[in-house]
Amino acid sequence: MCATQLVLLQVFFLTFPENAQPQPTFSSTGAVPTSPDLGSGTQGGTPQSFSAETATPPAEPGISTEGPLVTSSASRNRTVGPTLVTSSAPQNRTVDLFPVLPICVCDLTLGACDINCCCDKDCYLLYPRTVFSFCLPGSVRSSSWVCVDNSLIFRSNSPFPSRVFMDSNGIRQFCVHVNNSKLNYFQKLQKVNATNFQALAAEFGGESFTSAFQTQLPSAFYRAGDPILTYFPKWAVISLLRQPAGVVAGDLCADTNPAGFLESKSTTCTRFFENLANSCTSDSALNAASYYNFTVLKVPRGMTDLQNIEFQVPVTLVSQSDPPVLAGNICQNVVSQVIYEIETNGTFGIQKVSVSFRQTNLTVEPSTSLQQHFVIHFKSFQQRIAASPKGLRSGNPGYIVGKPLLALTGDINYSMTLLQSQGNGICSVKRHEIQFGVNAMSGCKLRPKFPNCSHIQQEIYQTLHGRQKPEHVAIFGNADPAQKGEWTRILHRSCGVSAMNCTSCCFIPVSLEIQVLWAFIGLQSNPQAHVSRARFLYQCQSIETESQAVTQVSLTTLVKFVDITQKPEPPRGQPRTDWKLPFDFFFPFKVAFSRAIDSQKGSVSPILVLCILLLGILNLENK
Repeated sequence: MCATQLVLLQVFFLTFPENAQPQPTFSSTGAVPTSPDLGSGTQGGTPQSFSAETATPPAEPGISTEGPLVTSSASRNRTVGPTLVTSSAPQNRTVDLFPVLPICVCDLTLGACDINCCCDKDCYLLYPRTVFSFCLPGSVRSSSWVCVDNSLIFRSNSPFPSRVFMDSNGIRQFCVHVNNSKLNYFQKLQKVNATNFQALAAEFGGESFTSAFQTQLPSAFYRAGDPILTYFPKWAVISLLRQPAGVVAGDLCADTNPAGFLESKSTTCTRFFENLANSCTSDSALNAASYYNFTVLKVPRGMTDLQNIEFQVPVTLVSQSDPPVLAGNICQNVVSQVIYEIETNGTFGIQKVSVSFRQTNLTVEPSTSLQQHFVIHFKSFQQRIAASPKGLRSGNPGYIVGKPLLALTGDINYSMTLLQSQGNGICSVKRHEIQFGVNAMSGCKLRPKFPNCSHIQQEIYQTLHGRQKPEHVAIFGNADPAQKGEWTRILHRSCGVSAMNCTSCCFIPVSLEIQVLWAFIGLQSNPQAHVSRARFLYQCQSIETESQAVTQVSLTTLVKFVDITQKPEPPRGQPRTDWKLPFDFFFPFKVAFSRAIDSQKGSVSPILVLCILLLGILNLENK
């Protein structure tokens, strides 16, 4: 006798009312479910496991074999096939739809955000699609969806997340997120050994030494860390924006170091000249014009159409710059500092580039050195802060120990600085930041450029307090430059112009002591540090300018923070509780006590209860 073999089929299907038709699949540009609602459907429904004898029919094209189970409000017997399964759901403009992958293939820059890489953790974006114009392939998990008209659905008991939403045509759609994990499988690697190596090389091999420029098209936009392209119209040459940096032990300038997109940083390097008389006018590194005689490409694809000026951004000069000139044994107008300000607008690229310089004079000597400082700062194109390109904040509101001490000159706020020396002890262009609450002392040697007394004084004063003379200091760490009441004026005591009984003497400052008085205010549980006052004290000495030229001056800066907090007197003891009971508080007890005496003559239980109650009240009073 032949036994009939039973075949179990795992089939989930959609049930619709009579005369109902499934909705066509919407395109990838329609509305989609949002991620908070993806879990609104009933979770559960563990799939059954089948034995080896269980037959599974092949899935029909366009129909998921792992679809949801939903129930119609009209009929549960008539079945209609579901809509086509989309390989990816439509995009959402408000909330990120798909979970990110554990392996982020587009995270190519360590510690920086790669644009449009939705799985890059360095972007710190909860919903990347709200910031990026799109997600790069491989940065989000693929997904399958089944959607029907919402009017056909009465109740959903699907084991997969579901959502009702409004599509672009105003029709409410019911979508089910199908668990099709095959879309996220990685391709299996082929096993290569000595037997099949030659066969695979012949099957998949091609021409070698192909030009990368011919095979790869320029990117549509810059990503963090990408080199910035420049174009020299005079020579029709494409190059890179350079930011020289120091290499090896002597910090020699390496001019080939490229500037990275969205990487704001500063570098310092040193140049040595054997014959400064020849290099003064011939070395392009000393000429300011070499740092802005080009245009910057907005996006890399601009290199495909160099005649289109819409892809090119000119470099705007915002400070005075003169070409180097050799006057006797002095090389004038030598570049000592270059500052680039670059404004960007996401995937639209670079919108504006400006440059400013600081120039100095060098004496022609057998071995002359020059220290140069290069700064590149990126900011958003929409950011228009006149007071400061950086939103400096050293606390909110009180200062935090170790944060920069904020100073104000005019309407510009910045970090107060002190002297910093080079390796040979000469004063450097780069300076140390003064940290709140940290006492510090530094020194260096200055070689005055002019022998005149007033010029020497002016040069030394500028070296001691910085390029900008601090006028105010921030009272709190979050002081606003526009609110003058949040800043306190710095007290200055300078040196005299000349000595009393010496016509050829000159008083010059050799030391600056910065005294900062600060205190804690507010609650003792959360005190806030604020600056009460600051004072600049200059120590001076007399030198003779006529008998001998001033070749070198030793300078010193001292920073001292003084805590003037007056702590309040602690309380002598905890206040005692003053019990105030109403006059008729014991009336209920008196009534109960009198009744108990009448009913139970000679019983001590009411008296015992009253005594226990009064004893408890006295114990509470003594606590």
